[in-house]
Amino acid sequence: MALTITGDEAADALLTENPLALLIGMLLDQQIAMEAAFTGPEKIRQRIGSVDAREIADYDPDAFTEAFRRTPAVHRFPGSMADRVRTLCQTIVDDWGGDAAAIWTQGDPDGREVLKRLKALPGFGDQKARIFLALLGKQYGYRGAGWREAAGAYGDDGSFRSVADITSPETLAKVREFKRAAKAAAKNKS
Repeated sequence: MALTITGDEAADALLTENPLALLIGMLLDQQIAMEAAFTGPEKIRQRIGSVDAREIADYDPDAFTEAFRRTPAVHRFPGSMADRVRTLCQTIVDDWGGDAAAIWTQGDPDGREVLKRLKALPGFGDQKARIFLALLGKQYGYRGAGWREAAGAYGDDGSFRSVADITSPETLAKVREFKRAAKAAAKNKS
């Protein structure tokens, strides 16, 4: 399994190999383009030397924020998102022994349990948790019972709703079209 979310070989390799990088990319996926969000972990790796929960949690907060601000910025809101990433990493250290993958592997959890664990993470509301669960099931090899049902519509086979469905430039275009249509429909309702 090799993820192809960003179109950047190094960023996609990091997402594929490092579960924490994938979680951080999902956390950063707000108010910026998906590809920019998911290249964020590679920018962090280049600037601080690794993507490790303990190292990030213990990293000097001001220096970490500065790493986020360097051009090109990791996120359009570097201060608040640097804090969110450090908080996420501290939670993974405290609750999961520093192992992000334990969220979906420890104790052989089913889809509902993984969704519950994801929703307990800082920065992961219901929708973000369902999208991430779908990403785990569709592309990251997670096979816990009931994951599609727990992910809701994001788990539907053949859908193009989210980052969970991006496997090529063509599927990225389909996801963008779905999001554009959903925004237009929501705007027409109001």
